[in-house]
Amino acid sequence: MGLFKRLLKSKTNKKPENLGALDAHSKYFPKDKLPIDENFTANFKRNGGKFLYCENSNEINDAFDNILLENDWYEEDVFCVDETLKLKFDGYNLNFVKKTTASFFLSQCESLVSNNGSILLSSNQIKEKKLDELPINIIIFATTSQFVENISDGLRIIKNSGGKFIPSNITTIQDFETEKEKDFMSYGSSSKNLYLLLLEDL
Repeated sequence: MGLFKRLLKSKTNKKPENLGALDAHSKYFPKDKLPIDENFTANFKRNGGKFLYCENSNEINDAFDNILLENDWYEEDVFCVDETLKLKFDGYNLNFVKKTTASFFLSQCESLVSNNGSILLSSNQIKEKKLDELPINIIIFATTSQFVENISDGLRIIKNSGGKFIPSNITTIQDFETEKEKDFMSYGSSSKNLYLLLLEDL
């Protein structure tokens, strides 16, 4: 309250030109908030994720091709339970299998969580597998319409879009540092080498 009292005092007690400095440095004034996509990108990269933004399907295919080349994953096994992705990325000499000993995991996701840069998953993507059972290398295909501010928003979307069936095994992938405290959504997770293929769809 002391701050607001000072601001409301007469001009003789507080010169107008000093108010700008007060506003700029006061802890009572919130910092400018980043757009949801920029905040996610910053947090995701801070977590160690590899971010590839694509404007169209051709750029997605080029980025996917570059990932395979970079890691020598051609003709390797890929753990994938998503029939849509199997069709989308057919023709790369990959062996789509349902065993987690594959070279990498290819999947979509539920949401991209802005405030901590994590990837929200459910049984729709990973069935009943635990995160530490998944391959260490992961490629996530997502779209810009999947950004959410926080995990609560992501859970709300899952609940509202599930109809009678609400998926189970809801969790997040985030490349945590061991000394950082994990939230309840992330216990049992392990560090992953994660690529995000992000397609512009807005």
